[in-house]
Amino acid sequence: MATIDRRRFLGASAGAAAALASLRPSHGADIGTMALADTVPPPPLVPLGKTGIRLTRLAQGTGVHGGNRQSDQSRLGFEKLVALFRHAYDRGVKCFDLADLYGSHVYFREALRTIPRDEIKILTKVWWRYDGPEDAAATRQPERADACRATLERFRHELATERLEIVLLHCCTSPTWDQDLEVYRDVLSEAKEKKQVGAVGVSCHTLVALKTAAACPWVDVILARINPKGASMDGSPDEVKPVLRQARANGKAIVGMKIFGEGRLSGEREACMQFAQENGLLDAMTIGFHTPAQIDDALRLMHRWPAKLLA
Repeated sequence: MATIDRRRFLGASAGAAAALASLRPSHGADIGTMALADTVPPPPLVPLGKTGIRLTRLAQGTGVHGGNRQSDQSRLGFEKLVALFRHAYDRGVKCFDLADLYGSHVYFREALRTIPRDEIKILTKVWWRYDGPEDAAATRQPERADACRATLERFRHELATERLEIVLLHCCTSPTWDQDLEVYRDVLSEAKEKKQVGAVGVSCHTLVALKTAAACPWVDVILARINPKGASMDGSPDEVKPVLRQARANGKAIVGMKIFGEGRLSGEREACMQFAQENGLLDAMTIGFHTPAQIDDALRLMHRWPAKLLA
């Protein structure tokens, strides 16, 4: 990651602090404005499958159009993104979906200056492709294990925390990812045994990878693309739903992503939220927001369509 200029960083931090202060109502704030804010209901606190982790049903994502350690969220800059994190927290969102690929760790570390670490859950992801191609022989090399250990240590440093609640292998596509990335699985299991990581799993970007995740005993959590129209998904809803149902039967927790199709279904948000809440397959969901108003809108929709019992 590129070195951050100290003067620019401190300047951004000061701006972020000012932005956070502006989000909190002053003693002289208009009562009607404060009442309107109070109409935004917080998301429910739910168990994440059998992991023993409790988190909010809605997580704030940071990876819209993500890649090369940046995303729409990080491109907002420190001031706006840190204020957005704080707005989500003030609305009751207590889970934050980060990733090395998005470059969002250092932004969230700044948010943790005012967000209590023990009140929130962090989900992040290892972009193993930085270490070379997805190849079984290559990924079993000891160097890959050392690289993964160093990556997890760097994550904890970037986030100024000793424990990461959820760590996933990012963007798996091969039907044999579980074999190809065995060395990464071993290192994550080692970190889990040391209590440095709470739960492990995978984010899937093909249907065959998703099927492997559903059957893999190592997987605690699957990050799966799901919405009613199949937008930016691994298959049609009718293809994906039975795989997620089997994953649940195998004891996996499911966190839904691409709930609004990465913005492609923004005009159909209510139908998308209703589908996510009523399909009985998701423990939680993550949505990438650009503005405070989008967070409020999603929370109101979530409240309007309560989650049905998990299948």
